[in-house]
Amino acid sequence: MSETTPDTPQPHRGMISRSKGTKLLIVCVLAVLMSIPAACVFLLLMDRTNRAEQVAAEIGGLMGGPQTFLGPVISVPHTLPARTETDAQGNKTLIPASTTNLIVFPVTGEAVAASKSEVRARSLFRVPVYTTDLTFKAHFDLTNVAPPKGGTLDWSRAQLLSGASDSRGARKDILASIDGTTFALAPATEGTQSIGTDQGQARLDLFSAPLAGLDPTTPHDITLEMSFTGAQKIGILAYAKSSRVTIAGDWNTPSFGGGFLPSERAFPHGRDTPLTKGETDLKSGFKASWSVPFIARGLPAVISFDNLASLGKSELSVTFVENTNPYQNVGRSLKYALLFVGLVFLTYFVFESTSRRELHPAQYILIGLAQITFYLLLLSLAERIGFDAAFAAAAAATVGLISAYAGMVFKSLFRGLAALGVFALLYGMIYTLMRMEDYALLIGAVCAFLVIATVMILTRNVNWYGTPQPSGA
Repeated sequence: MSETTPDTPQPHRGMISRSKGTKLLIVCVLAVLMSIPAACVFLLLMDRTNRAEQVAAEIGGLMGGPQTFLGPVISVPHTLPARTETDAQGNKTLIPASTTNLIVFPVTGEAVAASKSEVRARSLFRVPVYTTDLTFKAHFDLTNVAPPKGGTLDWSRAQLLSGASDSRGARKDILASIDGTTFALAPATEGTQSIGTDQGQARLDLFSAPLAGLDPTTPHDITLEMSFTGAQKIGILAYAKSSRVTIAGDWNTPSFGGGFLPSERAFPHGRDTPLTKGETDLKSGFKASWSVPFIARGLPAVISFDNLASLGKSELSVTFVENTNPYQNVGRSLKYALLFVGLVFLTYFVFESTSRRELHPAQYILIGLAQITFYLLLLSLAERIGFDAAFAAAAAATVGLISAYAGMVFKSLFRGLAALGVFALLYGMIYTLMRMEDYALLIGAVCAFLVIATVMILTRNVNWYGTPQPSGA
């Protein structure tokens, strides 16, 4: 029997295992580098998202855009006479006479909005728009209205004031009725008022009508009716000391927001979605009701016209959410791109470690690029056929490709079928994460733990250092 010299090549098994530790590090680096093409896909997604938002703004602008409505309030001139004020140092300053407008809110107010919605499209981009009919009721008690800092109120020049975000959305004249007398409102001389809402600054076009002969010593009931078109959102300001607002429509995926959440809401729930307090399940459409008491609104019964902008924080709104928005869903899936590229690489590495065939780093790069192409397919198809069908098509193509590639490079039908099963589960998990957003972190963490545990078990006998192994080891 020949003796083994120091220059004798080591057994083939030692040659195979020698580079496994280094190879795993290379595979991990390659997985991280795949975030570069993933970032390029994300930039493309942002470009398409911005284009969709531009189209939504263009179509919405023609329809009136997101609308916020102000119910009937009374504007009355307030005159302060000339006066002398003395500061802390005893200096006297002559303040000339001035006239401003005060806003008097009704004691109670009730608003009802009923909307009919549709989807307008331009090219591949869809925008939810609506037509809404609104009825406002207000009860005014002016007997205890006192101007701040003294002065006098000129009730002979009082005006009824209302507003909407964009007057271009008006579909008929705004009609008001006070104590049985009906009249129409016209654009107010005050023009446009800026208000701060939960979504930032919003415009409010004001409408007015003179209330000649208004008697401040008796209560008054005012009814206001208007019809407007808009897009994406309906909002109503809490225009009374105590306001009750009801908004209903035929849109199935509403989102309730503003300064207060509705006390009662009804909309279609999923089969597995539990009802919470104040919620009711509907077959279609939605209905929401708010009740805002005086103390919660945070504004006094009388304010200056300049302070009207602060009323925006009391907005009660419904947003028409487009649940088939492909960009939001593709964006969610891209968040997990690095994780799933790493899991596929890890699967290939396990196949490599448990067979006598090795993959070149270039082959891992091809596998990673195939997975990044999945997101391009998903984005392009989702714009045309919807997210669910697009995901099924893109996932089937990608899983089929990388599974067939595994079978070819390892020259094993068994490993090809095993890859098909593993990758189908992985992409099934991606879809589950998209549809169960509340549990996405939990599901992803548990699945990642199970995958790592499985890899640790399957590679427990791998000689990571690549040192020579006895032939019987």
